[in-house]
Amino acid sequence: MRQIVLDTETTGIDPKEGHRIIEIGCVELMNRRLTGRTYHRYLKPDRLIDEEAIQVHGITNEFLDDKPRFKEIQDEFLHFIRGADLVIHNAAFDVGFIDNELNLNDHQERVHDFCQVTDTLAIARKKHPGQKNNLDALCRRYGIDNSHRELHGALLDSEILADVYLMLTGGQKNLMLAGEEDGDDGVDQIRRLDTSAMNLRVVRADAQELDAHSGYIERLDSKGGSIWSQVGVQSPEAK
Repeated sequence: MRQIVLDTETTGIDPKEGHRIIEIGCVELMNRRLTGRTYHRYLKPDRLIDEEAIQVHGITNEFLDDKPRFKEIQDEFLHFIRGADLVIHNAAFDVGFIDNELNLNDHQERVHDFCQVTDTLAIARKKHPGQKNNLDALCRRYGIDNSHRELHGALLDSEILADVYLMLTGGQKNLMLAGEEDGDDGVDQIRRLDTSAMNLRVVRADAQELDAHSGYIERLDSKGGSIWSQVGVQSPEAK
């Protein structure tokens, strides 16, 4: 299954008020494993960014002055996400902005026409009702290091969200990229540790320790029938 973890940064909070996308960041997962493929673009919005938004993501009007417009990257962006399950935190926000950009460019499709959408905020609220479920709170809850996240950024947030999503939905078997260390049948292979060169010491209980253990089992077996008393305890000499 191909999934694209996606995040956007915008000039403000509502596309109906003319706000636009200024950054897109995507990370690809294949069968719940990172592939190493990403998509990242800064975009010129042809309008000023709200001061409150700049405080959140740190992207300035001057920085975007020489960046492409959404229309110029639309085809490559849609090609990257088409057919995937989009994993987004608070999906209605990002999907609404993407659909608005498509509408402004007279593109007839909308996101739900060519992608599935998975909202990690909805998953988190169902799993952790009554708790904070923003990205920072989920990182703290699942022990994900986001100390390098001083400001919001679409690519950085999508990378962090990929980790959060995997933890929210059952974890990840390993940290290998997709296609690495797999068997021919696609099943992860078990790599056993070679102990032949190790000098491993086996420490057995002495007679005094075994007597103490037997006394403890007798106390547990005060009502009789304990499986431990049926097994019995071997002396060190018997081993």
